Amino acid sequence: MPRQLLLRSRAFADQHRFLCVPELVYTDMKLSKAAKDILDGPHSAVLATTNVDGRPQSSVIFVKRDEDTVVFSTIKGRLKTRNMTRDPRVSLLVLANVGRYVELRGTVEIADDPDKVLLHEMYERYMGGKTPPPEPDAERLIVTVKPEKIYVWPPA
Repeated sequence: MPRQLLLRSRAFADQHRFLCVPELVYTDMKLSKAAKDILDGPHSAVLATTNVDGRPQSSVIFVKRDEDTVVFSTIKGRLKTRNMTRDPRVSLLVLANVGRYVELRGTVEIADDPDKVLLHEMYERYMGGKTPPPEPDAERLIVTVKPEKIYVWPPA
């Protein structure tokens, strides 16, 4: 299947002064077997977003692969959530315990998770089935990272 390309607009670049226009972005990236192996196995993940002042903001998070995207749970109002709402571009670094990693650069889509389904899946996977702490006022969200660039180490 041919890759689809998205030409970023001048208005987008004006909002994000550090972009060169035009910029071509692949919109249908597929994860390689090596990337899937890292994401499906034991790993640590670090999400990088951009603060309002342009400085990076990093968060250690739990992630799960969903076909050729990666999902994670967060709460509305957190700094990373505010950053992703304002600027959906992120970098996600996933490190395997044996010196391998995959970096995904792309954009995010954010959806409501009122039943906290993904939160419970993550606790099952990473916390040995423990019950998540009560969050009576938390508005849980599911964030989907759609890769536009993928780097795997070591290279295949």
